[in-house]
Amino acid sequence: LFAQALYWGRYVREELVHRRAVEEIIDFLEIQDIRKTPVGRLPYGLQKRVELGRALAAEPRLLLLDEPMAGMNVEEKEDMSRFVLDVNDEFGTTIVLIEHDMGVVMDISDRVVVLDYGRTIADGTPDDVRRNPAVIEAYLGVGA
Repeated sequence: LFAQALYWGRYVREELVHRRAVEEIIDFLEIQDIRKTPVGRLPYGLQKRVELGRALAAEPRLLLLDEPMAGMNVEEKEDMSRFVLDVNDEFGTTIVLIEHDMGVVMDISDRVVVLDYGRTIADGTPDDVRRNPAVIEAYLGVGA
């Protein structure tokens, strides 16, 4: 009986720690008002924000995001960009982002790696990559 009480006490403490972490993520993502709403009923941008929250709940040190802005309107992209930018500061999580919206990439990245048919053609700061002749040729065409 005593061992069982110790076990359940530990379980309750762990549950409280996890609940606090989830509440922190909910506050961070500003989704308090929708916490009881089924995800399928949410607008697309909020669904993506909930997905980000689910990923953060696992407390990753490295978070891989594949096209997190795909299908979003401008306002949703701005919101998601802000959250992605703040994840590192708030949670200490490193983010690797795969994204085809170059405006988003250039706005939120510290470092950009550009691939052309699976081959690295540029690696550097957004400003360096933006001016790289190989990137300009690959994405805008020769002489652009």
